[in-house]
Amino acid sequence: MPKRTDIESILVIGAGPIIIGQACEFDYSGTQACRALKAEGYRIVLVNSNPATIMTDPEMADATYVEPITPEFVAKIIEKEKPDALLPTMGGQTGLNTALAVADLGVLDTHGVEMIGADRNAIRKAEDRELFRKAMENIGLECPRSLTVHSLEEARDALTQIGLPLIIRPSFTLGGTGSGVAYNREEFEHIVANGLDASPITEVLIEQSVLGWKEYEMEVVRDRNDNCIIVCSIENVDPMGVHTGDSITVAPALTLTDKEYQIMRNASIAVLREIGVETGGSNVQFAVDPATGKLVIIEMNPRVSRSSALASKATGFPIAKVAARLAVGYTLDELDNDITGVTPASFEPTIDYVVTKMPRFTFEKFPGAVPLLTTSMKSVGEAMSIGRSFTESLQKALRSMETGLTGLNEVTIPGAENAQAADTPAFRDAITAALAESSPERILVIAQALRAGFSTDEIQKPTGYDPWFIEQIRAIVDAENGVRESGLPTTRTALLGLKQMGFSDGRLSELAGIDEAEVAAARAELDVRPVFKRVDTCAAEFESRTPYMYSTYESESWLNPDASAEGESEAQPSDRTKVIVLGGGPNRIGQGIEFDYCCCHAAYALAEAGHETIMVNCNPETVSTDYDTSDRLYFEPLTVEDVLEIVRTEQSNGTLLGVIVQFGGQTPLKLAQGLGEAGIPILGTSPDAIDLAEDRKRFQQLLSRLELRQPANGLATSIEEAREIAEQIGYPVLIRPSYVLGGRAMEIVYDNTALERYMQVAVQVAGTSPVLIDAYLRDAIEVDVDALCDGEEVFVAGIMEHIEEAGVHSGDSACALPPHTLSEEIIDDIRQQTTALARELNVIGLMNVQFAVKDGDVYILEVNPRASRTVPFVAKATGRTIAKFAARIMAGDKLASLIGESDDQPVTQVAVKEAVFPFARFPGVDVVLGPEMRSTGEVMGIDTDFARAFAKSQLAGGVKLPESGKVFISVKDEDKLAMADPARKLIDLGYEIIATRGTSAFFRSQGIACSETNKVLEGSPHIVDSIKNGDISLVFNTTEGAQAISDSFSLRRAALTEHVPYYTTIAGALAAVQAMETLLTGSLEVTPLQTYSKSSS
Repeated sequence: MPKRTDIESILVIGAGPIIIGQACEFDYSGTQACRALKAEGYRIVLVNSNPATIMTDPEMADATYVEPITPEFVAKIIEKEKPDALLPTMGGQTGLNTALAVADLGVLDTHGVEMIGADRNAIRKAEDRELFRKAMENIGLECPRSLTVHSLEEARDALTQIGLPLIIRPSFTLGGTGSGVAYNREEFEHIVANGLDASPITEVLIEQSVLGWKEYEMEVVRDRNDNCIIVCSIENVDPMGVHTGDSITVAPALTLTDKEYQIMRNASIAVLREIGVETGGSNVQFAVDPATGKLVIIEMNPRVSRSSALASKATGFPIAKVAARLAVGYTLDELDNDITGVTPASFEPTIDYVVTKMPRFTFEKFPGAVPLLTTSMKSVGEAMSIGRSFTESLQKALRSMETGLTGLNEVTIPGAENAQAADTPAFRDAITAALAESSPERILVIAQALRAGFSTDEIQKPTGYDPWFIEQIRAIVDAENGVRESGLPTTRTALLGLKQMGFSDGRLSELAGIDEAEVAAARAELDVRPVFKRVDTCAAEFESRTPYMYSTYESESWLNPDASAEGESEAQPSDRTKVIVLGGGPNRIGQGIEFDYCCCHAAYALAEAGHETIMVNCNPETVSTDYDTSDRLYFEPLTVEDVLEIVRTEQSNGTLLGVIVQFGGQTPLKLAQGLGEAGIPILGTSPDAIDLAEDRKRFQQLLSRLELRQPANGLATSIEEAREIAEQIGYPVLIRPSYVLGGRAMEIVYDNTALERYMQVAVQVAGTSPVLIDAYLRDAIEVDVDALCDGEEVFVAGIMEHIEEAGVHSGDSACALPPHTLSEEIIDDIRQQTTALARELNVIGLMNVQFAVKDGDVYILEVNPRASRTVPFVAKATGRTIAKFAARIMAGDKLASLIGESDDQPVTQVAVKEAVFPFARFPGVDVVLGPEMRSTGEVMGIDTDFARAFAKSQLAGGVKLPESGKVFISVKDEDKLAMADPARKLIDLGYEIIATRGTSAFFRSQGIACSETNKVLEGSPHIVDSIKNGDISLVFNTTEGAQAISDSFSLRRAALTEHVPYYTTIAGALAAVQAMETLLTGSLEVTPLQTYSKSSS
């Protein structure tokens, strides 16, 4: 049937901030849904608290609410907008849970809003573990033996009935939150308690262990006429026990027989019918016993899932776009396949290549976290690669990680470092023990075990990897040995064979002991070059009209005798004027969705200017890798070798204006030198100017020329130099390697001992680059500035005042725009300094500057003449699409032609950006903030004043400030005076104050009533007891110095695990008190971004 005409407006609920388990794949799907439904003529109302995504750009919806995604706020939006329908399936678990909660409150019935895409019963049946188990029994599908429990007592009974080991899965959660595997009673009780806490309905499933079984996923789409298609089958390379988001996965499933696949296919469709998913995409997960072939169903998601984004990018089938249109009445046979243009969407995709997804971890950001993978997801991003074989696809995925890998690189296994002892039992035991650990490096450990002579059986038993995958890894290791022994092949056939297995030039150079440039030269001489194939959804049965491409190496035996290797390439570069945009690669802490936002805007802006846009990226979660974001898409690793092959292909026809490296974060910047040396034009700010800003000595010379101030600092390449500089500056000092992003290995050091430890351990990150040592400006206010420059004129787009003091990484600090405590004189000074820097660096495009303000003086901390992570926040807060302006400037436009008079007017609203952290997923990690970035995402609060905007930002980030109760305060000596007035305010608002001895004595001396409690080291009853007993509603704790931070760790961890809001900086505490006063004295209202946005006015 055609689309529905009885509905006119649709509310779409987004996923909120990027968190582990719910990353930017939901922004990709939500963006696709908004665009598809808007194109159908519906009025789109969107709620999403995330400013970093392109989904919350005012152009994506008719009314965009950057508000907290809570039932209360969504209810206010429904009351204001009166939508006809609500689409809950595009916002991950957040969207589903919020939609259910709003429905349960009766809001949908009151306002006549229909839930489309999935109804309440279907969502409950899929998400409620007990209802799901019964539904599967109805259709004859077996689940692992399980019992649903709602308390520890019930859980103990379940343990007795089923027996250990057990898997614990909470209901209505995402990314395995609160789940785990229990091997003993102590673990069991701990995981169950966490799971009951994590589930919004206090329910967990206690499930028979299927650890070591093979895991598969099916991406299924169904319409209201019961047409069902399998978009993609996905196989987890890691066995059950590792969360599917943390597992290496491949598509299509590679180790199923056709009969097994058909059984799984039929079961998936039966599941959708039984659960009642009438329209849209769903994800069904199965486990198969490798010994018997027995199949059990694990779970299904009645919504677009993390795997949906992967399946969409793997096949070219836009699941979210199709699901959104099915939700408004279309059927699959009525929708066209965008890629071919001649087949309907009911035509089941087929792929003639292998896709590998590789997860990206950042355990190094969380000292104290154990780097092991479990049923609770820990990866922060992923890369995807496409190849004609598993080995090619795997090696491309490994080099897409940006962790220094060039392929299956060697790893050091503790206890097995000495190759001479390879035949000893101790050596082999060490490798077996490493294989048994589900570490993020397990695939490299398997390769190392093969190098040590382990058999397939000896590897399969401790890892649970299918023997087929182990044999594929063995083929790579055998090929490596051939290059080690004989050097780089000198014949075209032999070298082509290695490239077909996915070997990079970098890896071959390591194995052959020669320079990478020599490998590239040998390839050129032997004419060994990749060809580009198209992702066409149909295994070449129909022509692809969409240039969505991947590289592979074609074997001569596949070609007709008269054809050249290039003859089989499907690239077909156009004769247009073109620009290549390099993306950011896999998401990780320090480089996230904000950079993808900038890349998308570059593509849109350059297309508007009449240029052909070409995107290169390897991240399947993002909008930039959607096939219709740019004119042409290459899904390739971001290495000099891979990018140069794309550039040369595109240069073979038309005119390449240049490559944009400044929008994708540190990833493409690292390629600038290699591309420049190859004679490839770089658009915008020159790589030399970017290097100047990173090179401390050159930057100092620039600042002295401009007579600008920076904190006392020095460069050290040895422990002796570092000690000398630190003593000269005076402790504490801020120390970090050069050329890193996200504050990697940055630390505040308080004494010589800590300095020496830092130089020995963290300096490994920097390699040969010197370490930077700065005076730590205590209690300074940090300021972020984003500006545009065309080489002459400068436009300061946004000045943000950080709420946390200097020393907390800018990505982890909350910040306000416009500044809320700085004087006009200081703001003017910051503008002038920014303008001078932009002109001196000859910036063409975007620039970010970080300042510190202390005692009325302005210090420059660092300058980045490129896109920064604050660009999307500034755009949403001011209504200025600065990334789009920057791309046009880089292509030759002048600032004056882009910036109107209204853009230069001060904004009247206040926006607050707040960071969101994954601490709860890493037991043993301290939550205290510092110079190394650890947040995974951000939210925004926007309102008429600072207190309201800050209150919204806290709610959006999941922090519910208490309306009454006891507030615990323990602050360092220099913060005590600053804490006095907020403490008085809290008492005036009806809160009680409880403090440790020193803070308590100070408060009483100031006439502030408070009760006293022990620190943990002073013995029970102490503050952690009070937190665990539910007596404390809010914690303010500031501390300094290694010992004091260590002593108060248990207090901050208890606040986190007991869901007590906490603030670890004085500025954060002061802002929280202001917000609490606002919440107690008035209500928060909702306003669409279009009301504030200048671009929409």
